[in-house]
Amino acid sequence: METNEINAGLKAAQINNALGFFIMVFGVIVLFAMIFTETFVEHMTDMVAGLILISIGGGMMWKAKRTIKKIKSKKEL
Repeated sequence: METNEINAGLKAAQINNALGFFIMVFGVIVLFAMIFTETFVEHMTDMVAGLILISIGGGMMWKAKRTIKKIKSKKEL
């Protein structure tokens, strides 16, 4: 791979890491908002939405960190 392609992949992985963190924090906020709901359906809706957002954000961060690690090991060679 060329240096430009490696740098572009690294930059994209770093952006995905930051975006994953934002989505995960937003999921925690939605889970926290569950406290202020009144009905059981609202509780379950907020819980499911929050857990889905947390899992998507965590997955994005995990994939981005794996990609960063792989690109940096290729860059050293």
